[in-house]
Amino acid sequence: MHLAHYLGLLHRAQDALAGALLEVGEAHRDEVDIASISAQQAGICRERASSLHPFAERYSEEAPDEPERLHSTLFHGSRSGGLALLRDLQDLYLMAAECDVAWALVGQAAQGLRDEALSEVVSAGAAETSIQLLWLRGRMKQAAPQALIVG
Repeated sequence: MHLAHYLGLLHRAQDALAGALLEVGEAHRDEVDIASISAQQAGICRERASSLHPFAERYSEEAPDEPERLHSTLFHGSRSGGLALLRDLQDLYLMAAECDVAWALVGQAAQGLRDEALSEVVSAGAAETSIQLLWLRGRMKQAAPQALIVG
C-alpha cells in the first residue's frame, strides 16, 4: 500500500509550509497582515500535520524528502522589498498547492478504504488549504501593482 508514502509527503509538506510561512512572516514583518496571518496559518499547518498522526500509526508513514527539497529550492533566505514580497507569496502558493494536491489524493485513498475518520481529517485539511490558497492569491494581486509598476 502506497498510502504511507502520501501520508508522509502530506505530513512533511504541511510542516514545510508552516516553516515557510513563519520565514515569510518574519522577513516581511513590516507588512502587519503578512506577519500576523502567516503566523496564524503556520499554526493551522502544524495542527493539520498533527491530525495525520493517528493515520500514520494505522497505515504507516514513509518520509519522502520532496517537501523539504521544494522548500529549499524556493527559499534562499530573507528577501526584502515589494518584489520580494510578491515572490515569497508566490513560493508559499506553490507549497500550498503541493499540500492541496496531496490532500486530494489522500482523500481518494480514504474513500477507497472507506475510512470515515481519515475522510473527515482530509476534508477539513483540504478546506483550510483552499482558504490559504485564496488568501495567498488575493494578497499577491494586492501586492502586484506596487511591486511590478512602481518598483
